[in-house]
Amino acid sequence: MCALEIAVREPEEAMVPRRLLLVGEGNFSFAASLIDGLDPDVSVTATGFQHRADLEGDPVALENLQRLRERGVEVRFGVDCTQLAHALLADEREFDRIYFNFPHCGRKAGVAKNRELLAKFFQSCADVLAKEGEVHVALCRGQGGTPADKPQREWHNSWQVVAMAALGGLILSDVCPFSCEAVPGYKCTGYRSQDRPFHIEGALTYIFTQSLPFESSRPRTFRVRLEDRWFYFTEPEALPGKLNRRFLEAPSCHPIRTINEKLIAELGKTFPLKRLRCPLPLLSQGGPSVLPPVACDLLPTFWICLHEDSSCSELLNGEITEDIEEIPDSGSGCTLPKSPARDGCKAAQEGVCEQVKLHLRPSLLVHAEPVIHSPEFLPGSLYVLSGPVFRKCHILPFTMPAFHETLFILGFNRNTKESCLPPLLDHLKDTLGNFLAQTLQEDSSLSMSVDFVLQPNGKDYVIHVKSLDFGPDCTENLIIGSIVTSTIVKHKHQCFVFVSINLDLLVMLAYDISDWRILWTFDNRFLKRFAPGKIEHFKSYSLYPPCYVHDVSFWLDEKNTFDELEFHTVARAVSQDTIVSIQFLDRFQHPETQQVSLCYRLTYQTCDKALTPQLAAAMQSQFRKEIQRELHVSPR
Repeated sequence: MCALEIAVREPEEAMVPRRLLLVGEGNFSFAASLIDGLDPDVSVTATGFQHRADLEGDPVALENLQRLRERGVEVRFGVDCTQLAHALLADEREFDRIYFNFPHCGRKAGVAKNRELLAKFFQSCADVLAKEGEVHVALCRGQGGTPADKPQREWHNSWQVVAMAALGGLILSDVCPFSCEAVPGYKCTGYRSQDRPFHIEGALTYIFTQSLPFESSRPRTFRVRLEDRWFYFTEPEALPGKLNRRFLEAPSCHPIRTINEKLIAELGKTFPLKRLRCPLPLLSQGGPSVLPPVACDLLPTFWICLHEDSSCSELLNGEITEDIEEIPDSGSGCTLPKSPARDGCKAAQEGVCEQVKLHLRPSLLVHAEPVIHSPEFLPGSLYVLSGPVFRKCHILPFTMPAFHETLFILGFNRNTKESCLPPLLDHLKDTLGNFLAQTLQEDSSLSMSVDFVLQPNGKDYVIHVKSLDFGPDCTENLIIGSIVTSTIVKHKHQCFVFVSINLDLLVMLAYDISDWRILWTFDNRFLKRFAPGKIEHFKSYSLYPPCYVHDVSFWLDEKNTFDELEFHTVARAVSQDTIVSIQFLDRFQHPETQQVSLCYRLTYQTCDKALTPQLAAAMQSQFRKEIQRELHVSPR
């Protein structure tokens, strides 16, 4: 396995290859050395850019070619690595591995020429690589331009290997030291087009895999049942791929479900447990009356427009792409408004199509009131509700427009508060601390602790996780939940405590996941990184993704009004969640007209897909158009 891998990797992470393609072979010493450690069933195709006649004066090359012929290895000459499809017939493709060691344009070619070579090579690989195949590229020290390179070159002075691979739809999944010991007999030549070896001390092998493609920006369509009537709706553009994912439901093995089940099981050891079915997140009214208004009412929400099934099929062109979900008649938390909106629907103007506007719940606290008012509610029992919630928010590293929340509801007599509340809070704090401790055991450099911070009202708490490792963009302690206590007028002798936990943030901390967006990926490799029911360190399959920076400046309208939250929401929608940072740069007011101009800097970066500079530029161009249309500003 070592000879085949070139760099040592965990056996369970590597697919067993059956068809290998070697490109850019000079004297074919790599191919000749590699075959000694291969299984006889592995097929190898070794190719070189030179023609057979060019190697006649190279005794090392001729000896290696003889060894390859004796082993039945297919050898091809005059193969251009930037046009692999031209050299290989359709039935000769689908390679599990493609190797390219120390690519170079020859002589004193600069970094720009070598970047171009890499870009065309990666684009060519897309035509001949198997779906789960890998591309191994070995580069000399510092050439790659990634943090793995020691020393790391400045970006403009490197080969930008990850960005070049993105042009071929590839992402960097692993980096390993290049090991000559794994292939004894290998002699790399071609330094400046001479029979001289490259300087390979500190060289690295970059291992690339295929990325999922960027899907069409057209939102998905869903069907839902409300009050015995069926409606269609499309997901908000700022929530691509966030609805109907069912991470918390069996048989899902998503880490969000794993940590939720563990959390519920632990707290169930202190109080009798009653799990409730979570309604779909469609609401026609605001927040609950049993809690302070700041709990839910003031959270910015996403609105959706429902079209009735019986008369709007033509409006949707018959494309029903997602699962049908039915809201139960009782306890759904959603009723149709008495006066549904009808604007914007041509059929509605004709009186045959009803259009209803609802919003997505911003918190599970909106479901608390029917739970505690239910005749079946038992004081002293711990009620649990888990589900996704949605709220508009600014683009920040630990702020997300969609996440999974678990809500614990405990009711008790006022005179037993001291005997009920402390055990719950103590057990909760210990449980959360134990989750984080499992990450700390694997990485001793991390430091985290859980703290309940009492709020100014003297009865509520915010759940903080203290750490120095959240990065420069997170200057405060990370808030992963809240604890709200309340006395309800209709229950004069009872108190209630509502514990809300952001499961996505908890998973990020417990599994050491740096980017919340990876939790929502459609890439199956994400779930394959986890053992069912186990909390363990997450190893990303997309390393060092490149980022692209674009600035935008614009004039405000005559009233100089501007909604920055909507600015972030439009950015999230247009970029398909690829914008990771929006930085305010400057404000200018014209001395004569008094009109105000704002300037922002947007940073594009993905966590699981190959983002090219061309696609980022196209998104930026579309963003300029959208803010002009949605926010009524004038881009400069």
